[in-house]
Amino acid sequence: MAINLTRRPKLSAALFGILALAAVAYGLWYELLGSVKPVEAAAQGTSNQAAAKIPVTSFEVKKTDFPVHIYGLGVVSPFRTVTVKSRVDGQITKVFFKQGQMVKEGDPLLQIDQRPFTAALEQAVAKKAQDEANLKNDQLNLERFQKLAKQQFETQQNLDAQQALVDQMTAQIKGDQAAIDNAQTNLGYTSIKAPISGRTGFRLVDPGNIVHAADTTGIVTIAQLQPIAVQFTEPEEQLQAIDKAYDSGEVPVEALTSDGTRTLSQGKLVIIDNSVNQATGTISLKARFDNKDNALWPGLSVTTRMLIDTRKDVIVVPQDGVQHGPSGLFAYVIGDNGKVSARPIKVSQSGDANAVVSEGLNVGDRIVVAGQSRLFDGALVDEKPLVASAAPTTDASASVAQTKSGSKTGSAD
Repeated sequence: MAINLTRRPKLSAALFGILALAAVAYGLWYELLGSVKPVEAAAQGTSNQAAAKIPVTSFEVKKTDFPVHIYGLGVVSPFRTVTVKSRVDGQITKVFFKQGQMVKEGDPLLQIDQRPFTAALEQAVAKKAQDEANLKNDQLNLERFQKLAKQQFETQQNLDAQQALVDQMTAQIKGDQAAIDNAQTNLGYTSIKAPISGRTGFRLVDPGNIVHAADTTGIVTIAQLQPIAVQFTEPEEQLQAIDKAYDSGEVPVEALTSDGTRTLSQGKLVIIDNSVNQATGTISLKARFDNKDNALWPGLSVTTRMLIDTRKDVIVVPQDGVQHGPSGLFAYVIGDNGKVSARPIKVSQSGDANAVVSEGLNVGDRIVVAGQSRLFDGALVDEKPLVASAAPTTDASASVAQTKSGSKTGSAD
């Protein structure tokens, strides 16, 4: 078999051409890739440099007054509650009030049939007039007896008997006057008036009903709303501080909604109970509120906030700026170079919103109060100052802490 070797040189030349073309293409691709990588690297470097600054919210440390409040749970109660009852027996003829109406002291409420009591009064007046006429006649007879006795025409025994008769009628007239006064009083009881100012409850009788002085249910209940009271409790551990504040002057108390989010009324402490409840370990107190807008209602559950002290000129920072670490409390302080450092601090008073820092911070320091989750020592930050509305103030909401009894109080850390 013969083999044709004349075609091998042509095949080698074609293969060489293909390889050369591939080498040129690879060179062009490599040169293009080299020109693109520096652009990408530059862009990535710029992005990393921009991302290196961590956005945070900062607060400049200052000194201010820090109010110390204690919180408690209380119930609104009227200062006075009166169940209106009839003091005489009779039929109701008129009703002058509506259920739930605000009434003033002395306002008419009900009218009881007056006719029997008017007749009793007139009878007592007539009886007195009759006895006065008899007394006048007995006095004239006594004068005659005295003249006759001087002339020895009348015995001393008859004179003494006549004198006793005059004295008896004089006493009888005094009894008649007492009967008149009693009849007038009973007649006055037929017009039932409001004994106090307040709001009426449900009416328990209607016109036409017969009421009796011995009835136990009453006619209507009136609760005094202005002023009104709030009875609340505080832990026995706070008794000394409360008593000290009470002896020093007026102790402000605020009534908040049961969730503590909104202030309903402002008043003052008026009563501290004379003993501690040993079963609960609490002391009972009562505060008085003017309640001009009727925001407080008997039976309403409220949260009380009582100011017992004010710490003057101390370093107060937002509670969000206080961090907890393995070694204790610390705060991220922003340096002049824009980098943060973790600085140990001590907190002497704390609450839901603010804290009093006794050691570790100075006036003028800038601390991070938001955005700490990405921070570390030496991190570069892009700070934004805390808005004024969120900065620490002397508002009472700044000093709240939980106590073992479930009430809230400013406490040392």
